[in-house]
Amino acid sequence: MNAPWKPAGAAVREPFVAYVCDDTTADALRPVVAELGWSVEKINKGGLRAGVQALSVSASPQILFVDLAESGDPLNDINGLAEVCEPGTVVIAAGQVNDVRLYRDLVASGIQDYLLKPLHPDMLRDAFGQAQALLHAPKAADVAVDRPHAAIAVIGARGGVGASTVASSVAWLLAEREGRSTALLDLDIHFGTAALALDLEPGRGLTDAIENPSRIDGLFIERAMVRASEKLAVLSAEAPINAPLVTDGAAFYQLQEEMRASFECTIVDLPRGMLVQHPHLMSDVQIAVIVTELTLAAARDTIRLLSWMKSNAPQTQVQVLANRVLTAGTPEITRKDFETSIERKIDFSVPMDQKLACQAAKLGKPLAEAGKTTKTVTPLVDLVTALSRMGVGAGGDAVSAVKTTTLLGKIGDFKSLMAKRSPAKK
Repeated sequence: MNAPWKPAGAAVREPFVAYVCDDTTADALRPVVAELGWSVEKINKGGLRAGVQALSVSASPQILFVDLAESGDPLNDINGLAEVCEPGTVVIAAGQVNDVRLYRDLVASGIQDYLLKPLHPDMLRDAFGQAQALLHAPKAADVAVDRPHAAIAVIGARGGVGASTVASSVAWLLAEREGRSTALLDLDIHFGTAALALDLEPGRGLTDAIENPSRIDGLFIERAMVRASEKLAVLSAEAPINAPLVTDGAAFYQLQEEMRASFECTIVDLPRGMLVQHPHLMSDVQIAVIVTELTLAAARDTIRLLSWMKSNAPQTQVQVLANRVLTAGTPEITRKDFETSIERKIDFSVPMDQKLACQAAKLGKPLAEAGKTTKTVTPLVDLVTALSRMGVGAGGDAVSAVKTTTLLGKIGDFKSLMAKRSPAKK
């Protein structure tokens, strides 16, 4: 469970507390609790509701037993318990509803086990034994070994250039092709598509983190992230559009910190507006992929992003990916003119493939998975290979290739680009 830590009570945490609904459950608990050396006086009446009220003003125990028999909405009530229960508490629930879906949902919400009533002594001994083993197991920080972590931000130069499509594909390729445990963090709180691209429900984890950053820890990450596969997990949101985002960015920074401890790679689908509001998000990002298109507006904003990166995140290696590049017909700006304008080469070019994009959307799969054998996906595979080859923490400055001419001077070159476009017929 993940509520804010209450320091005043940390030193006096009880080994066990229970909140039950009936005498039968209390009678089943007492001999086993006494056998384990715990106080039978800690078996309280009132069920889950009494537990939430008590824990909101007192320290959480190491092991908490709650009775859900009188709960009309067990899953929602357990989430309410999480608001007041401190990190590190092992929660065991009991109830009368024999439903495997409920069991899975409760375990996914953060409890250790769900026991079906009536309770038997052996059932309780096993559950409490597992809880004690979990408490005494080495913490992740104790057994962790130094391993490189790749933090990669994918930023669209313009809205609609396909940055989210690239982010989901890069995350999928790192997880499935490179075999690296990967987190995909979609910071478009209201309109993000990371979960949609993987045919998942986004959940409330990201909005919960923004509303209460103090809850963010390793257990929160484990509970809040939605698993797309064994190696890939997603954290995103679909916040109501009448609910403005009010945050100082602390939650985003803490999420990155916790993901760094839990995953080998973090892919951040980073809306460009975040660079203005929360520039600190780039402080620990080793690689940025700027996704653009061959248009005048995208050229202007690619220049601006490259300049921002050089000034505000010089430690970040930058890759430029041109997306949805026409294979037939004439683009608004040719690749050569685009590269002249931004004063560096385009690193990767993904061709326009409307048929594959529609197929991926219908299947609920990232583009890289839906078209894994197509030429369209080859540049994305090459990008992931390059990201792996770059290594982590190398500190290389891929932006250094950009010349130090003024931004205004670069934008001035657009006049010549505009002159090359065919004049409109009168």
